[in-house]
Amino acid sequence: MHRRRSVVTVSSAAAVLLAAPLLTGCGGDTYPGSAAVVDGDAISLTQLQDRVVATRDAQREAQNGEQLISQTGRLPRTTLDGMIRHRIVERALADADASVSRREVQEQRDAYEQQTGGPKAFEDALLEQQGVAPSAAEDWVWLNVAVQKVADAWGVDPKTPKGNKTLNTRFAELSGEMDIVVNPRYGTWDTERSTLAPADTPWLKDVGAQQEIQQQG
Repeated sequence: MHRRRSVVTVSSAAAVLLAAPLLTGCGGDTYPGSAAVVDGDAISLTQLQDRVVATRDAQREAQNGEQLISQTGRLPRTTLDGMIRHRIVERALADADASVSRREVQEQRDAYEQQTGGPKAFEDALLEQQGVAPSAAEDWVWLNVAVQKVADAWGVDPKTPKGNKTLNTRFAELSGEMDIVVNPRYGTWDTERSTLAPADTPWLKDVGAQQEIQQQG
C-alpha cells in the first residue's frame, strides 16, 4: 500500500495536534496531552501525531500524493478512530480469552502480500485504500486478525451482510461498556455506530480483495 513522488509540501498536522486542548476525563481526572482515553489508557497527542505525520510523509512520496492527501482531509480523526478501535478489539480478545501471535500476524501479512503482488504493492494499497503508513502496517494486520478471532469466538461470519451487522452491533455494545473519552477537537465516540469518524468503517477490512477489484477495473 504506497509510495512514489510528489511535489506536495504540507505538514500542518503537527501544529493542529499540538494546539488541541487538554482532555478532561470522568470523575474530574485530567489527562494532559491526550487525544483520547480508553478505560484509563491514554492515547497521547504525540502518538496520534506520529501516526498522522508518518501517513502524510508516505503520501507525499507517492506518485499520486496530492490526490491521496486531498482524499484524507480528516486524517487525524480517522487515525484516532482506528487507535480507539484497536483498544476495543484488545478488550474483546481478552474477554474471549483469545490472543494473536506474531506468527499469525506474519502469516496474514504474507497472504495480503501475495494477493496484492508483493510487500511494496501491499503497502501501496494500504496507504491508498486505508490511509495507513507502512510503519503502521503491522498494527493494521494485527487488527484484522484479531477481529476475525473475536468474530469466531462470537460465532459470527463477518463476510456475510448479516454477520457483519451482528459484528458491528456486538462491538458497539462492548464500546458502550467501556469508558471512552475523546478530546473535543476530534469529536465524541458514537457508541451506536461504534465509531469516531464521520463515515461508517468496517471492522474487518480486506485490502487484497479491494486491490483485485482495482486491477480488474
